[in-house]
Amino acid sequence: MKQHLAATALSLSLTAAPALADDRKHPLATPPVTLEDMKAVSPALADYTATSAIGDVWKRPGLAPRDRSVITVAALIARNQPAEFAYHFSLALDNGVKPAELSEIITHLAFYSGWANATAAVGVAKDVFAARGIGPDQLPPAKPALMPLDAEKDASRRATVEQTVGPTSPGLAEYTNDLLFKDVWLRPGLSPRDRSLITVTSLIANGQVAQVPYHLNRAMDNGLKTEEASELLTQLAFYAGWPNVFSAVPVVKDVIAKRAS
Repeated sequence: MKQHLAATALSLSLTAAPALADDRKHPLATPPVTLEDMKAVSPALADYTATSAIGDVWKRPGLAPRDRSVITVAALIARNQPAEFAYHFSLALDNGVKPAELSEIITHLAFYSGWANATAAVGVAKDVFAARGIGPDQLPPAKPALMPLDAEKDASRRATVEQTVGPTSPGLAEYTNDLLFKDVWLRPGLSPRDRSLITVTSLIANGQVAQVPYHLNRAMDNGLKTEEASELLTQLAFYAGWPNVFSAVPVVKDVIAKRAS
């Protein structure tokens, strides 16, 4: 089994990372591009993949492996990069992301990166779940009992949407207030912190920094620590590219500075 996975670009480097690798009981999740493929085209890319992208970054102490998987999965879905869906969906499950949580990540990102990106992820996740024997009983229901809404905190957000969005697009304002924030964000399949984490990830991964201040503040209100926000940027540099992350750095810096003062 290990030999099978060692043929892939990413899992080969994982053999040197005990915190992430195990005996891999589930043989799916083999990326279509192997380390040998990389070496045939770009030996440097193969080397950076083995030594930096997985061999070093994933072992940094600023984030738990589970959080790194949540961030990476969210970035791949947000950017609609299916080549590594299967591998990273499987790795996320190995790193402690529950099937119900992976299901909710896909659902949540339909609203923040578009329906097509989410449906592309569904096709791959279906095969990963089937290979692991994950059935409907392990997935969240379509209509769960929602978590309670903090009406006082939400009132300001709602008023802002009604004032800034409502006059231009009443339908968008309605769906934002009643569907997104009074339904999706209250689904119990993900913690508020995780919903914030994948939302911030999606925004940065797609270069949409205008909404980062609101959602990063919300993330930190929901329990994301300053050092975790810092390490989020480091992880994303490898999976969303340096330009997107560098564009977000001043925004993240400003949020952290204002919260500290």
